[in-house]
Amino acid sequence: MRCDVLMAETLGDILGATPLSTGECHFLVWAPHADSVKLRILDMPCRSIPMERLPRGYFKLVIKAQASCRYLYDLGGNGEKMRPDPASRFQPDGVHGPSQLRRQNGFRWTDAGWRGLPIREIVFYEVHVGTFTPEGTFEAMIPRLRELKDLGVTAIELMPVAQFPGTRNWGYDGVFPFCVQNSYGGPSGLKRLVDACHKENLCVALDVVYNHLGPEGNYLADFGPYFTDRYRTPWGQAVNFDGEWSDEVRRFFTENALCWIRDFHIDILRLDAVHAIVDNSAKPFVRELNLVVQAAAVSLNREIHLVAECDRNDIRTVQPAERGGYSFAAQWNDDFHHAVHAVLTNETDGYYQDFGRVSQIAKSWTSGYAYQGEYSKYRLRSHGSESKGVGGERFVVFTQNHDQIGNRMNGERLCHLVDFEATKVAAGVMLLSPFLPLIFMGEEYGETSPFQYFVSHQDPNLIEAVRHGRKNEFKAFIWKHDPPDPQDEATFLRSQLHWRLQQEEPHKRLREFYKELLRIRKRLPPLTNTDMSFIEATPFDNEKALLLRRWSDDEQLFACFNFGKNPADLSLPLPHDVWKKVLNSRDHRWAGPGSSLPDCLPSAENQSVSIEPFSFALYRSDDRGKT
Repeated sequence: MRCDVLMAETLGDILGATPLSTGECHFLVWAPHADSVKLRILDMPCRSIPMERLPRGYFKLVIKAQASCRYLYDLGGNGEKMRPDPASRFQPDGVHGPSQLRRQNGFRWTDAGWRGLPIREIVFYEVHVGTFTPEGTFEAMIPRLRELKDLGVTAIELMPVAQFPGTRNWGYDGVFPFCVQNSYGGPSGLKRLVDACHKENLCVALDVVYNHLGPEGNYLADFGPYFTDRYRTPWGQAVNFDGEWSDEVRRFFTENALCWIRDFHIDILRLDAVHAIVDNSAKPFVRELNLVVQAAAVSLNREIHLVAECDRNDIRTVQPAERGGYSFAAQWNDDFHHAVHAVLTNETDGYYQDFGRVSQIAKSWTSGYAYQGEYSKYRLRSHGSESKGVGGERFVVFTQNHDQIGNRMNGERLCHLVDFEATKVAAGVMLLSPFLPLIFMGEEYGETSPFQYFVSHQDPNLIEAVRHGRKNEFKAFIWKHDPPDPQDEATFLRSQLHWRLQQEEPHKRLREFYKELLRIRKRLPPLTNTDMSFIEATPFDNEKALLLRRWSDDEQLFACFNFGKNPADLSLPLPHDVWKKVLNSRDHRWAGPGSSLPDCLPSAENQSVSIEPFSFALYRSDDRGKT
């Protein structure tokens, strides 16, 4: 359905329970599998009221209802199948309890002047709400916002917050897409966090999952054909985006995206694993969703973006619809992570067997994907499409994120795998890149806690299935022993951040290092230019070294990186003027051991330099500006 239709319709046409200005409430549910549906109001006195059947399997009812009444839908009308609302806005008793009515106008927003940020200005900071603070709530995050702003972050990215079973979960087992997790603080808590972010000029990005729903508390199939057996995902049944009744399924998820944008003022939606959204229709859902969201952005006079996670290296993901693309503003680029990680750690098992050469970092740095049609040993086929010429702002890059840490057997962060100097090299190659950087919570100060996989299911059979699944997941890797028990609360508690580390060395210096890199990234013209034609990368695979050059109309920068444990002796072509040091990762200022590289390098066709192990230095050719 078009955005102008959805946005212009009366509130009564929105899925779920919608309070009206008359004091009544409009209930709308899609249940084509049911011959009849009754609304069961659980407040005293309990009431069971037949709903009016509409075309295409919808049922509606308008009645007087208390502001916080709890309710269920009686599918069949005989009391045998009582279910929460698929579009529930609040589940105070969890995924198996009744839904509760929430009045959307009860929160007073203070962000009327907020318009968002262009995608090229985004620096993501990925957060798991439950482990970010000891309290594990939205409101407990608010006191930390100012220091994240001071760091140089421009967008707080929340891992999924849609209602999941229990109180501990990554969020990808959510089963009520419209409902904010009650243990995090529910819808009111999320609104307060978003409002506070906007007050600090921070965008809010939210991870949403449209490729599957979790297994526990997933009642959608009782209402209608939300799922299909024609496709499978790694997590179970695929969502029905292209079969019979798929128009209504699309509407459900489209309204969900608009709900986050309209009701919660979310600025960016990151769609999880769009490669698992199988849709062979003439008008793919993700393309239509982007068109709807872009129309909403115009209507609301805000910058709103959709970002995709996609492991296909398919450039159509970010190409506009008129060129056959899906129009995402940007996409996650796993190749960048894998290339950097494999070179720094020397890991070659699992998907890392396709990586390990500095030339792959250089290729990703200058053209997006490292695999653009080459043969992949891991996949046993050619992989990817050409991405050269696409703007750097179309790729989100990272050296750590929830997947790449949490999907290790023991949830080790990069700082557990490499030394302090190598950690700074990883930060440099990411933050000096032309792409949109993503920092995983605690990365900037070298958090020592792992980030492990945790759940709090109630079904004993499901708990055992999850445990077994985690063991099988690591067969392609050389990791020994059994993974931590996902159901054990200790696994969750081990994953909580230790913010006190920011005040201790060398963690304090590492945070200052990240802050300086982000400051340089924002202020030096060559680093603000996302045009990939203004970038040059020269790899030295044998030496595990990389020379990077970026320029603008009147200024040039070059950086020399050593990703190895031995010094790299290189002859570098240095044209133009004297090159002045901007930053060296080994300087004492950054708790480094010191460097033999001089503060100034004269230009020369073959300037001989020795780059110390696990280090990098950034130079500029023009001293007219100050950093």
